[in-house]
Amino acid sequence: MALQYFDRLETRDPASRDRALLKALREAVDTLGRRKAWRGRLKGIDAKALKTRADLAAIPVLRKADLKDRQTAEPPFGGLAQPAGPGVARLFASPGPVYEPEGAGDDWWGMARALHAAGFRRGDIVLNTFSYNLTPGGFIFDSGARALGCPVIPAGPSDKATQVELMAQFRPAAYAGTPDFLKILLDAWQEADRGAAPIRKALVSGAALPASLRDHLEGRGVAVRQAYATADLGAIAHETGLVDGTTLPGMVVTEGLILEIVRPGSDQPVPDGEVGEIVVTRLDPVYPLIRFGTGDLSAILPEPSPCGRTNLRIRGWMGRADQRTKVKGMFVDPAQVEAVVRRHPGIARARLVVTRDNEQDVMSLHIETADGSAGFTDAVAASLAEITRLKGRVVVARAGTLPNDGKVIADDRPV
Repeated sequence: MALQYFDRLETRDPASRDRALLKALREAVDTLGRRKAWRGRLKGIDAKALKTRADLAAIPVLRKADLKDRQTAEPPFGGLAQPAGPGVARLFASPGPVYEPEGAGDDWWGMARALHAAGFRRGDIVLNTFSYNLTPGGFIFDSGARALGCPVIPAGPSDKATQVELMAQFRPAAYAGTPDFLKILLDAWQEADRGAAPIRKALVSGAALPASLRDHLEGRGVAVRQAYATADLGAIAHETGLVDGTTLPGMVVTEGLILEIVRPGSDQPVPDGEVGEIVVTRLDPVYPLIRFGTGDLSAILPEPSPCGRTNLRIRGWMGRADQRTKVKGMFVDPAQVEAVVRRHPGIARARLVVTRDNEQDVMSLHIETADGSAGFTDAVAASLAEITRLKGRVVVARAGTLPNDGKVIADDRPV
């Protein structure tokens, strides 16, 4: 298959892309700042001053827990969207519960790019096994496939016998769903002795894809790529490959989004390569989200993709950033650890480790710092006790020795 791009936006000069995104951001902040729902979050933010990606740090991150609280106080969308507003097509309820609108129009969720990168082309019949029931997953992939001109079988997660019958009748060349369910379907097809399975390409999401499972699926003739998406934002990033079909490391960010990696519990971006929470800005008029914290961990890959797409790349999904942990019956949050770090600028990095000793919970704050004096560590310990209301010891670590895994709180207590 010849290497093709979805459009010219994917290969444009990165500086040109940033100029366009930041111009759209300034316009959106200027408009939203006049609305009641956004006034508090954008208070004191000068839209004209948002000239670089680094300037976004002045805007507080909107995390899912905050969004849920807003939606509870002002149903259904916390004032960020109107359920019967212009351009609204569907209304969803995701686990949490958290509620999302869908805008009208082709590929509103932005999934067509990921499907195209996975080799989906006009006329390919797609077996879509993501759920169409209340949550937007099925519609995210459905709308992207139809925008490419692909007929869709809205199978959802129905039983494997039904899926096999659908495959036999419609002969879908493409699959959308979780990777483990694809294996189940291929096994069921083989057990039914139906001959060669029709599925030859797949875009998977919603579950881990270990290398062993990818190898197994590709060994059965299915070219597999991954997409990273959420119910709030739609498509965020996706895998790409070379002309020979080789899948490249990492995922390219979807056009039109501003993606940052921040330290969990904070508003501050981390250096490229460091693991942190994925924060995304989507400037859609139906449902704008500025600096929305996904709660997922990843890291920026600093080198451009060999596939020729010039947008940022991330390492892919690396776990959850929500590390809120109960210690001695009280919750400790990453934001509290960040508050300790902010109080003591001499701390370069920090990691709170929770263990057990003599049948009791024990907290240790490991810090990378140039000041290992007793006076400094005592002051940090006092701040830790004041902010968390729990005592903990402070351990000085050598620079660069704390793990780069995005964990601000590591719960190392035995299960």
